[in-house]
Amino acid sequence: MKILSAIIIVLATILAIFNVTKIDFEAPFKGESMIAIITIVAALCAIILMVILRISKRIEQKVKERK
Repeated sequence: MKILSAIIIVLATILAIFNVTKIDFEAPFKGESMIAIITIVAALCAIILMVILRISKRIEQKVKERK
C-alpha cells in the first residue's frame, strides 16, 4: 500500500507540474488553460487523499500495536 500511494503521489505531482506549463497566465480561464487548472486541482486532491490514507494507515497500525 505504501508503494502504491507513493507512486500515485509522484504521478499526481508530475501531472500538476506539467499542467502548470500549459496555463496561459494572460487568460487563465479560457480554453486549454481552464482544463489545465481543473487538472491541477484534481491532482492536488489526489495528493491530499493519498496523504490522508497514509496517515490513517499509520494510526491504525499504532492502535493495533497497543492491543
